[in-house]
Amino acid sequence: MEGVNHSAFAAFLKSRRDRVRPGDAGLPVGPRRRVPGLRREEVAQLAGLSADYYTELERGRGAQPSAQVLTALARALRLNGDERDHLFHLADRPVPRATHGPAAQVQPALLGLLDRLTTTPAQVITDLHQTLAQNELAAALIGRPPAVRGPAASLVYRWFTDPRARGLYPPEDHPHHSRVFVADLQAVAARRGDDSEVRRMVAALRRRSEEFTALWDTHDVALRRTDHKRIVHPSLGVIELDCHSLFSEDGRQRLLWFSAPPGTGGAAQLELLSVIGTQDMTSGEHSASP
Repeated sequence: MEGVNHSAFAAFLKSRRDRVRPGDAGLPVGPRRRVPGLRREEVAQLAGLSADYYTELERGRGAQPSAQVLTALARALRLNGDERDHLFHLADRPVPRATHGPAAQVQPALLGLLDRLTTTPAQVITDLHQTLAQNELAAALIGRPPAVRGPAASLVYRWFTDPRARGLYPPEDHPHHSRVFVADLQAVAARRGDDSEVRRMVAALRRRSEEFTALWDTHDVALRRTDHKRIVHPSLGVIELDCHSLFSEDGRQRLLWFSAPPGTGGAAQLELLSVIGTQDMTSGEHSASP
């Protein structure tokens, strides 16, 4: 499109790339680094782009980048809200609507840890189980989050309203996860206080799910900190893993990561997962916020 300011866009990318230190992104510094910040191929890797494509962008060439590409670049380059909006303006794309609450932006401390977890599936979610960011192994294990807004962005909501969301776990494990989800939501509701987002979700779930209503009325309360899970993978079958949670200071975001004891079948499956990646993932519901 004619509205793209290619030269300014390219210069802005380079200036932001020079500012980010490799350690900030969980990358090794190395003894022979000749640039003050990230290399072009490192930005491409962090943003999930090809090195050639990113190089063309930074040279002021190529087609207008999509909103998805701009969002990935904003995250890779650690842009603040104003810088992200500026990037969208330079690319002649509508600036995304401002969001409020825990989903507005991944908290930097959790994002920094996520970037360093390269050998285990990991992701950052909100306290309502909306996926904010994930690494490639998490995408390979549990799939990418659905492109939806509102309550349906929450796995808790989908768990009780969409049967496809339950395909992530064996059927015999479903009652356990239902109880855990509801007890966790009770704790979140208490922490948030008189929060309209939680009120709307609970009201909608009570209307749509008898199972949710029955569990909610037990008043069981327990934040989920650790859990042993059996995850159904489309290629590797059932994988037994431990899921750990690290909470942000305000409790509204969580870093989840998955592990298995050395020598177990789960550990061997995770190693195989790192090889096959997302190449065999199906297009069905394989929800990304377990």
